[in-house]
Amino acid sequence: MLSNALKREMYYRMKRIRGFEEAANQLWDEGKVPGFCHSSIGQEAAVVGACMALRDDDYVTGTHRSHAHPIGKGADLNALMAELLGKESGICKGRGGSMHLADSKVGVIGESAIVGGGIPLATGAGLTAHIKGTDQVSLCFFGDGAVNQGSFHESINMASVWNLPVIYFCENNLYAISTPLEMSHGQHSIALRADGYGITGVEVDGQDVAEVYRATCDAVTRARQGGGPTLIEAKTYRFDEHNTGLDLEVPYRNEEVVERYKKTHDPLILFKIWLLENEISQDEIEQIDIKVAQELVCAHAFAEGGREPLIKEIDRYMFSTSNTYPLNSN
Repeated sequence: MLSNALKREMYYRMKRIRGFEEAANQLWDEGKVPGFCHSSIGQEAAVVGACMALRDDDYVTGTHRSHAHPIGKGADLNALMAELLGKESGICKGRGGSMHLADSKVGVIGESAIVGGGIPLATGAGLTAHIKGTDQVSLCFFGDGAVNQGSFHESINMASVWNLPVIYFCENNLYAISTPLEMSHGQHSIALRADGYGITGVEVDGQDVAEVYRATCDAVTRARQGGGPTLIEAKTYRFDEHNTGLDLEVPYRNEEVVERYKKTHDPLILFKIWLLENEISQDEIEQIDIKVAQELVCAHAFAEGGREPLIKEIDRYMFSTSNTYPLNSN
């Protein structure tokens, strides 16, 4: 049973993700976000439900749709927003940008624009915990498109053989950019892929944060107790395009279906209704909304006020130790 404090925190983190993504979309429209920008609007429950089952020292890797994961893990918004704008005050000093957010304070060790790129990294983190004998777990987020990558199969097979504490968490939003899942997967159930590697596979409603949380808690407990990896498939849906500003000549999904999902499957609306039926008042919800709005104003101001990295500093932070070399042999 969820405590009231946990319910409020879930809503708070989901609201932070929604607000951050809306602000990021606006900043991209204004030409202030260099490169691509991928929104997780519609997928907040899957991310928060998974992240809240973890401790701060548990590892997380993510995807090109990277904003939600550190926020779901509890990261500060200021440095995340500054990173989107490519500022020195960003979480990666402005060198990573929208698709490469990371925050070691909350265990987010990296996100990757490479499809399936974070899966081997999370497996390695799980191996580290296993060798060191800690009770940490590693959770990697990836989309349905990554399931057809070799890195997915090789990593899960290795984790199964070595009984590693890794949770493979698929945010199945039904489309790999514009390719529907049924056109690219011979086996439409991603959770069933677990059977091929002798591990537990679970399918959950990715729009229900409580259901995702409970399933991930079970996987975390299993991993900490030496029960090995778990594959979780969270059925979700992205409300926005694959990336902000994407304009395809040939539509790949019905806009009426998208609008229906927004009305009937919005995780924030669904959870708010559930909260009101389960001991959380309208006033408490509104107070959280106000708090998040204030945080976003501060994050925007912090990001806008930061400086861009200087060209002469382009090689800073590339190495863990300082390296000097002659720029001119003369």
